[in-house]
Amino acid sequence: MDAAVVGLGLIGGSLLRALAAAGHRVFGYDLDPATRATARTAAAQAPASARWQVPGSLADTVHAAELVAVAVPLPAVGTVFDELAAARYTGLVTDVTSVKGPVHDLAAARLGPGARFVGGHPMAGREVSGFGAADPNLFDGAAWVLCLESGTRFDDWLGLAALVTSLGARVVPATAGDHDRAVAVVSHVPHLLANALAARVASDPLAATLAAGSFRDGTRVAAGSPALVAAMCGGNAAQAAHALDAVLADLAAARAALDGPDPIAALQPWLAPGSRARVGWPPRAGDSTVLRAEPGVLLRLGRVGGWVASVAPDRRTVTAVRPT
Repeated sequence: MDAAVVGLGLIGGSLLRALAAAGHRVFGYDLDPATRATARTAAAQAPASARWQVPGSLADTVHAAELVAVAVPLPAVGTVFDELAAARYTGLVTDVTSVKGPVHDLAAARLGPGARFVGGHPMAGREVSGFGAADPNLFDGAAWVLCLESGTRFDDWLGLAALVTSLGARVVPATAGDHDRAVAVVSHVPHLLANALAARVASDPLAATLAAGSFRDGTRVAAGSPALVAAMCGGNAAQAAHALDAVLADLAAARAALDGPDPIAALQPWLAPGSRARVGWPPRAGDSTVLRAEPGVLLRLGRVGGWVASVAPDRRTVTAVRPT
């Protein structure tokens, strides 16, 4: 496949490298000239069978591509879609943005009538960023949401699912709305909490010295780019606010327990549900099964936490896994 990746940060750069390593002809582009130069240097140093090209413009990057993956922050997605429309690109477009509802709306408004678009989101971020952190193995075993909406061309979805699973990821079918609700809980609010906790040590040298495993694990993502986190959480503001309200209510209950006559006894039942949930995570994979490749079937699979492990060559069935 001839593929193009627009945006060469951690996710885009990793996707570029992964596609090239898998034998695809890949073109990459980034608005930043320094990033393009770094990517060209890395390509020259890569094995001949896993190299990529970095043209000087977005139009030159996408003109021969069957697939374009947009890997820029949410505030820049609309501009890239405008440039794709201006270049009269007619192939399949996907993205890797951490919010799906707004991107789905932008695709409908900016790519033009009849555009082929499948929203995506690999759950494979790290606290580091930039092309220098790109890793072709980043997606091994990662959950990768591919959105199934009423207007999604199902053959495009299946083709993209086949490509994503070939990179080692697990494809999770979901609507944009279901995705945004879920990631608010497991990604966006954790970023907010991590930053709030990390900021507490800024004026407390003793606390910073004593901080160990629980602080490290609870604040790892606070080391990420504030601009990227703001775009992620602000782009999903309504769902993030709803999830944050629920967590704040839980914390208020813990705060009330600390004020009680026996805080140790009061905190134990408060802590128990979270302990059970964390001990049971991640879900264990059950046995694989073959399912009909139909949108309704796949959306039901995603809603019970299942995923697609592979797509049959004739695209009539998928190998699916449900958690136990």
